[in-house]
Amino acid sequence: MTVIICPGAHEPKFTESCWQSLVQQQPDLDQALVFPSHTQPAFSAFHLLHFLQQRLISQSNPTPGAAAPLTFLSFSAGVVGAIGAALTWRQWGGQVQALIALDGWGVPLLGDFPIHRASHDAFTHWSSALLGAGQDSFYADPPVAHLDLWRSPHTVSGWWVRKTGNGDDVRSLTTAAVFLATLLTQYETPFQLSPTGWNEKRRQKLHS
Repeated sequence: MTVIICPGAHEPKFTESCWQSLVQQQPDLDQALVFPSHTQPAFSAFHLLHFLQQRLISQSNPTPGAAAPLTFLSFSAGVVGAIGAALTWRQWGGQVQALIALDGWGVPLLGDFPIHRASHDAFTHWSSALLGAGQDSFYADPPVAHLDLWRSPHTVSGWWVRKTGNGDDVRSLTTAAVFLATLLTQYETPFQLSPTGWNEKRRQKLHS
């Protein structure tokens, strides 16, 4: 699995802070590609797909179907680009493990792959679900600032909402970092690219 991080319109250091929080929860999360939303439109599926083609398509992996399965971790405006790119990647024959949307308010989320939402407050959680609730979700309680959900998920307490077989919701208290890191680990497969850890190479990816 390759994690594709789709930030919003903010400083890159906030994305690095988010990923470091998740790696502290699950140290095996050592493979990620970060879309450079500080230089390209965060909401653009076209630009994100071009980025994926540049990074994932090669002589050894000549088509999306030959690339490792993708899991999209997206925030704010990045949710728009992520869902558009994920749906197109599937149409091209690529594999999408899941899409996780943080504060994708007002963005319809539908697809033939698992979708999860995380929100900075209960109202955003409830109103976003009207456009596709997806599977397990999370919302902050007490509410936090929009950007804090992304920048510091380990400090955000709230409710993990699990779906049961009979359609009921079961809530458990946790942090956004635990919720996100657990989901990403859940969707890991043996089909991975070479691990690099969060090191200088990843910092270069973040700012490229």
